[in-house]
Amino acid sequence: MNLNASIIDQRLKGVQDEIREWARDELKLTDEGRLRSLAFVYLCVKTMLDLDAREAFDCVTDGSGDFGVDAMQVTEEVDGEFVVTVFQSKYATRLEADGNFDEGGIKALINAIRHIFDPQAELGTINDRLRVRVEQARAMVRDGFIPRVRAIACNNGLRWNDQAQRLIELAGFGEQVTWEHVNHDVLVGILQRPKQVDATLRLVGKANVEDMNFSRVCVGRMPVTEVGALMKAHGERLLERNVRRYLGLHGNRVNEGIRATLRSSAPENFYFFNNGLTIICDHFKYNGLQGGDYQVQAENLQIVNGAQTCMTIYKTLDEMAERGEFLPAQASVLVRVYELPKEKEDIVHQITHATNSQNPVDLKDLRANDEIQRQLEASIASLGFNYRRKRTDGAPKSTDITAGAAAEALLAVWRTAPHQAKFLTREHFGKLYDNVFPADVNGAQVIVAVLLYRIAENHRRRPSSDDALLVRYASCFIAMRMGQRILKALKLPLSGLTHRVFDEAKRYIETHGEDDFARSAEDIQRALDDLYGSKAVSTLQLSATFRRGDLIQKILEMPLLG
Repeated sequence: MNLNASIIDQRLKGVQDEIREWARDELKLTDEGRLRSLAFVYLCVKTMLDLDAREAFDCVTDGSGDFGVDAMQVTEEVDGEFVVTVFQSKYATRLEADGNFDEGGIKALINAIRHIFDPQAELGTINDRLRVRVEQARAMVRDGFIPRVRAIACNNGLRWNDQAQRLIELAGFGEQVTWEHVNHDVLVGILQRPKQVDATLRLVGKANVEDMNFSRVCVGRMPVTEVGALMKAHGERLLERNVRRYLGLHGNRVNEGIRATLRSSAPENFYFFNNGLTIICDHFKYNGLQGGDYQVQAENLQIVNGAQTCMTIYKTLDEMAERGEFLPAQASVLVRVYELPKEKEDIVHQITHATNSQNPVDLKDLRANDEIQRQLEASIASLGFNYRRKRTDGAPKSTDITAGAAAEALLAVWRTAPHQAKFLTREHFGKLYDNVFPADVNGAQVIVAVLLYRIAENHRRRPSSDDALLVRYASCFIAMRMGQRILKALKLPLSGLTHRVFDEAKRYIETHGEDDFARSAEDIQRALDDLYGSKAVSTLQLSATFRRGDLIQKILEMPLLG
C-alpha cells in the first residue's frame, strides 16, 4: 500500500460527507462507490484551482454525458485570452498506486478539447452542467478571445504511458494546450501544512540595508541560478502568501517573455526587464563588514511578489539543464527583502496587495481586513448570520455568507450589474470594489441580496421540470429582478433596507421567494423574446446574451406584474 495514496483515500471519507447533499440534489448520485470517485474529482479541482467548496463543486460535470470531462472551469478574459481547465479523473480502489493513467482517458480528453472549442462541432448528448460551461467557452471564442487550455489527468497511480504521450503529441495542439498529471503525491504535497522556510539568499554586487520604522529593508541583486536553486529546495512553500497562482510557461505571455529573455543571447539583461522579487521575513542577518556579495540569512522567508518569475525561472533552468545548457552568472534579478515584526500583519497584506496590483489577482483575502469588511462582519452577525470575510476550509453552512458570494449578490441584485456579477469576479475586490461595497452598504442589504441570489442559483444548479432553459444562464438577471420585486413589496428604497426591517424582509423571502423567482424568470423570458423576436434561441446565444448587458435596461423598465 502506498502511504500517500492511503492518506488521500482516508481524506476522501470526509470529502464525501462534504459533498453528499450536493451530489444527491444536483447530480442525483447516491451510490457510495461513485460518490467516492466524485469526491476525488472534487478534491482535485478544489486543490489545483484553489477554489472555495461551492465554486469547486460547480465545476464538476462528472456523470452520464460528461463527454470525457469530469470537471471544467472557464476563467474570465484577460488581455484577449482566457483559460479553460478540464479534468479527467480515474480513481482506483486498490491503493498500491502502481497503475498508469488510463490511455482511454487521454483519448477522451483529446476528443473533448477538439470539440469544445469549435462552435460548429456537434456536442451530442452531453449533460446540462457541462453544456453550460462549453457554451460559455464557445461564446468567448466567437467574441474573438483566444482559449488557453490546461488538461489535467488525475488518478491515484502513475502518469500516463508512452503510448498515451504519443497520442497527445499526435493531437497537434501545440503550446495552446498544456498537460498535467495529478496524483496522490501531488495532492499531499499541496495539502500538507507549510513549514517555516529558513534560507540563505546569496546576493551579488553592492546591496543597500536600512532600518525603517521598526523594520529593516535590504535591496540587492540575486543571480537567477540562485533563485532556481531556492525554488528547487523549497518549492511552493515559499509562495504560500503570494496571491497569484502560477500560470504556467505556455499560454501566458509574461511568463513566455521571462523564458525568452533567459534563453536569449543576452540573459544578463534580465535584470532590466523584470520587476524583481519582494520577500518578507521575520528576521534577516548578514556580515556588515563585507563590502558586497552578502549572504543574507532569512528566517520564515516568503515571496509575496514574484511567484511567476520564480516558477518560470525554475522551470526554464530545468529545461535548459536537460539540454546541457546553463545560464551565465551575470544573469540576475532585483530582490527586496523586508524584515517585518509579526504584529504587522496588516502591512504584510498591504505590501502583497500593492506589489501584485499590476496584474489581475484574487484580492478577496487582501481586502478581508478593510474597515468596511469588518463592519459588515459585525452587522451581519447581529442579524444571525456569519460573514466569512476570509477563506476557510469546508463547505459553508446555510447561515454562512462568504465575501465572494456577497460581492456577486450585491452586484446582481442591488447594483444592477448581473453580467459583472457572474463574469467579472476577478474585479469584485479590485476595480469594482467601491461600487460593490460603498460606504453606506449594511448587513441587511447583504443578507437579503444573498438570500435572493441563492434562490436563483439553486434553480440554476437544480432546475425543476417547470424551469425554462434560460434559468441555467440567467440566474444573476433573475436575482436582479427579484430585488426590484422585494423593494416594491416592502415599499422601500434600497437605503431603507436596514436592520429595522430585516425580519420583515426575511419573512417575505421565505413566503414569496419562489413565486418571485418564477415571475422574474418570466420577465427575463419576455425581455429575451423582445430582443430576438420569434426566432429560436440556441444555448450558445443564451450564453453570449447573458455575458453582456443588452437586456438590463429593458428589464429594469418593465412593469412589475403579479
